[in-house]
Amino acid sequence: MAGLRWSHVGLNCTDQKTTEEFYTRYFGFARARVVDLGEAQIVFLRKGDAYLELFAAGGTEPARTAHDDGPQAPGRMRHLAFQTDSVDAFLASLGDAAEVTLGPLDFDDFICGWRTVWVRDPDGVVVEVSQGYVDDGSHDKDGA
Repeated sequence: MAGLRWSHVGLNCTDQKTTEEFYTRYFGFARARVVDLGEAQIVFLRKGDAYLELFAAGGTEPARTAHDDGPQAPGRMRHLAFQTDSVDAFLASLGDAAEVTLGPLDFDDFICGWRTVWVRDPDGVVVEVSQGYVDDGSHDKDGA
């Protein structure tokens, strides 16, 4: 589709400041904009062409805790995903700032050097961090 490109993911946050600190410190995002709504605000974080839009959660009832690689129910986001040069170095820098929900796992049977871990962000969103994933160049670019 002409002119269509990725924009952002909107996240509901228990504490926008805590969520912002998590994604800026461990994932390299930076504040791009704050939209003042009076009693609330929307915080946009940016890393390259990727944006996270942080909303103050309006509800008092927390979401169900996601496990493993994220919720498997239709209509729910399973997880956010990022690439790194080293899953082990990422985990060392993360320390105990986030709970590991699954892994790290090696997927050498599929792609040599592919390694992944899943962690939970401050609001319970599962975040995948992988190293070594590459596309399969044998597929037609048009999807046919």
